[in-house]
Amino acid sequence: MNASVSKEPLDARDRPARLTVGVVGAGRVGPALAASLQLAGHRPVAVSGVSDASVRRAAALLPDVPLVTPAEVLARAELVLLTVPDDALPGLVEGLAETGAVRPGQLIVHTSGRYGTQVLDPARRAGALPLALHPVMTFTGTSVDVQRLAGCSFGVTAPEELRLAAEALVIEMGGEPEWIDEEARPLYHAALALGANHLVTLVAQSMELLGKAGVSAPDRMLGPLLGAALDNALRSGDAALTGPVARGDAGTVAAHVHQLRTHAPQAVAGYLAMARTTADRALAHGLLKPEFAEDLLDVLSDRANGTNGKNGPEDSGQGENR
Repeated sequence: MNASVSKEPLDARDRPARLTVGVVGAGRVGPALAASLQLAGHRPVAVSGVSDASVRRAAALLPDVPLVTPAEVLARAELVLLTVPDDALPGLVEGLAETGAVRPGQLIVHTSGRYGTQVLDPARRAGALPLALHPVMTFTGTSVDVQRLAGCSFGVTAPEELRLAAEALVIEMGGEPEWIDEEARPLYHAALALGANHLVTLVAQSMELLGKAGVSAPDRMLGPLLGAALDNALRSGDAALTGPVARGDAGTVAAHVHQLRTHAPQAVAGYLAMARTTADRALAHGLLKPEFAEDLLDVLSDRANGTNGKNGPEDSGQGENR
């Protein structure tokens, strides 16, 4: 494979297909990556999936590609994408290797953020070429995912001799390769989950609360605010912190906690945890003045909120005003 692949969009009609591609696990990720590789001139030949949703995704993104068993996917493909949940990956790799499904010289690629290439050791011992290519993107399971891969970062881990091949595959999918050491993969993945997964929870919770407050279009209200906050955070880090916690407005924060206890007690623990973290970071970066910090931290303390510091109220009266 030529590692100096142009980042310009590639038209499959301009050259013959180079690798046959198979997908084991037709979740939201696999069909999108295979469709992107098809645009770069490769040829999807087989896909496996169990659920009705997987079958529909495969049919939509990889029309006319046969749905077969995982073993048959490996029998047909030179490049195999293992796009299954993290916890299922080790068992899948071991099973495929033990049954002789893995062929020498076959490219075996997983897309897990958690793992590097060590999880592919059973396949490597069978002669496969192991790659870990994790797209740093949230997937919908629709054709929009293929478009979103343009400019998307990929966390890449591979043996040194396969580094150029791994980076070339990412570039062909329109992505930007970012090298992640094997031992750093869990931390790398935790960082992404902290930012992206928890962001969805926070936004959804915020929209629910705005709805309870009578806002007719919470998404329209939040869009510009959250877009600006995200842009500021990416540009300036902790210097972008604003709001009552960063200012040390203890009275406002106390009012927030009171309202949440009354109208949305399930949101109190998350609010307190994020407010404490925000206060710590604001104090460390000189945004929160020490003279305001004491009153604020008193408001956020376990004692003031009747919690045990772990799971919420100490007794069964969750949501009560004490």
